[in-house]
Amino acid sequence: MTTTESLVPGLAVGFDLDMTLIDSRPGIRAAYQQLSAETGVPIDADLVVTRLGPPLEDEIANWFPADRVEEAADRYRALYPTYAIEPTTALPGAREALEAVRAAGGRTVVVTGKWEPNAKLHLAHLGLDVDAVVGNVWAEGKALALREHGASVYVGDHLGDVRGARAADALSVAVTTGPYGAQALREAGADVVLADLTGFPGWLADHCAAAAAAQEPVDASADEADADEAESASARA
Repeated sequence: MTTTESLVPGLAVGFDLDMTLIDSRPGIRAAYQQLSAETGVPIDADLVVTRLGPPLEDEIANWFPADRVEEAADRYRALYPTYAIEPTTALPGAREALEAVRAAGGRTVVVTGKWEPNAKLHLAHLGLDVDAVVGNVWAEGKALALREHGASVYVGDHLGDVRGARAADALSVAVTTGPYGAQALREAGADVVLADLTGFPGWLADHCAAAAAAQEPVDASADEADADEAESASARA
């Protein structure tokens, strides 16, 4: 029996991190609450965690004056390992999705807007094994990393993830575990929309099978032999 490993040579799948592989909302909320306590600047951490995805500085700018954004962002990143890693959990299907790519002979790469060292801390803490991590990239900026790693599929929860996949000419697989529903993701250009990653292994199996069927060469000599045999049988009749 032909295996998936031989069907899709060079398979590489990119994954977003926050609200795609992990539910980082409790940790991010705690880190923002600590930042607020230290700086005395009011921050609605509950609001912040409803709109995860864009660059940190964009969110910080909602609470701090422009001349303090860089300083506040640096402090947030420093607080992050202490306050945000432990409360964060893997989302349903995350481990199985990564394992499905590996079982298909493929590579996994996390491409995220999160600061790369903190992204790696999350993956290590949760035991999510991936082949590569690229951080500090957002929306169309993710395309370069996806191309460099040869990713033909990118999985994410945000409209920015759909934009990144399209900019990389990768198939956009969206999940509704983040701030957007299925309709908004489809309207943004997602090729596939799943409720969460529990549906990803089945989708990947179908995708690989379809790709293999499309790549399977037609055996012209066999077709000619069948035609000759049919013609001989007709002549004998």
